[in-house]
Amino acid sequence: MNKQIKVALLGLGIVGSGVANAIITKSEYVKKHLGVSIFIESVLVRDRSKSRNVVLSNNVYVDSIDDILDNPEIDVVIEVMGGENPALDYILQSIKKGKNVVTANKEVIAKHGPEIFATANSNGVRVLFEASVAGGTPIVSPLMRDLVANDIISIRAIINGTTNYILTKMAKEGLNYKQVLSEAQSLGYAESDPTNDVEGIDAAYKLAILSMIGFRSTINVDDIYTEGITALESNDFKYASELGYDIKLLAMSELNNVGITARVHPVFIEQNEMLANVDGVLNAVEIETDLTDKVLFHGPGAGSNPTTSAIMADMFTISRNLIDNIPMIDPLRFTETRKLVSINELISKYYLRIEAKNQPGVLGIIASILGKYEISISSFIQKEAIDGDKYAELVIMTHEAKEEFINKATLDIKDLDTVKDVNNIIRVIG
Repeated sequence: MNKQIKVALLGLGIVGSGVANAIITKSEYVKKHLGVSIFIESVLVRDRSKSRNVVLSNNVYVDSIDDILDNPEIDVVIEVMGGENPALDYILQSIKKGKNVVTANKEVIAKHGPEIFATANSNGVRVLFEASVAGGTPIVSPLMRDLVANDIISIRAIINGTTNYILTKMAKEGLNYKQVLSEAQSLGYAESDPTNDVEGIDAAYKLAILSMIGFRSTINVDDIYTEGITALESNDFKYASELGYDIKLLAMSELNNVGITARVHPVFIEQNEMLANVDGVLNAVEIETDLTDKVLFHGPGAGSNPTTSAIMADMFTISRNLIDNIPMIDPLRFTETRKLVSINELISKYYLRIEAKNQPGVLGIIASILGKYEISISSFIQKEAIDGDKYAELVIMTHEAKEEFINKATLDIKDLDTVKDVNNIIRVIG
């Protein structure tokens, strides 16, 4: 084995610079730990002259992927470009050229994981992607290795730091969504276009990856039910607290005898639950298995340093395998085909916040509609009057009911002359 493992970086932004600096500054530790050194052979960039937060020799910069693909000296390609294309194309081309790949790209792995892994298998290389889910919080490797003997029952996760920050601020400070979003953007926690975060799309990508590995099943990310946080209002947080709950955006998947239920949406979660106490920009993944019961992985989910930590861990794994010529675990080697169950089949408790006329008999009419769809009320609170005494907010908590029936009942309730609107419906867990 050569005394150097040569790598190419695709991209040198915030994360790429962090990885490059880690390779340089920790070179002695790496050599002592692995017995070989890691050397940056090439870096693919758009603009060679751009000022960057890392000092590299000018001759490592290339502006064509072919310079990397055609270099037989390169052992590992580290993709930190982001986005679906051209990242996917570059990853597949690198694999076909016999190069191992480390990537932080959640979108590419979520959408094209099976194709990528199959291509890697046929070319005798591996693709590792620890940084694609929870940043610096290890979860992919534990699922593939440490929990490999377990049957995964469920996955529940807070895996988007932006939305968790927003929900934490709304809960603790009574602020509205737009106020906190603006603050998150000013602090760099949210993008100028926050759609992927606040609509749950980012979390859905990550859930697809976790479910794919955990249930050894191909997951179509487009089939994951996704609902964001934009409809949440300060009253929802106030009432949740009064009832003993917190509100979190959870990514969840469960395996049952019908198939896999995979969903991303806000939930009422009991305040004594572990996930309810994960605040700010932190991530957490709770795995329930047949052998361990519940295991919680908790830590930073984004940023240069946490992502660099995950990428370097994958680099160490690949390097050890290159040194010792040890085959690595294929995350989809035992793939099964399982049905992704429609959200309409979900059985859950529900919170309903209804604005209705402040007059006798309204609750009875609403209760009769719920009863028509086999939905029973577990508790009811009439809150302060709105618009003088004309309207009042009704907060209803249900027993377990079918999602399909909740949706039908809601439509009927909205049609009542005595109901101004159903302001929110939130699923309740825990």
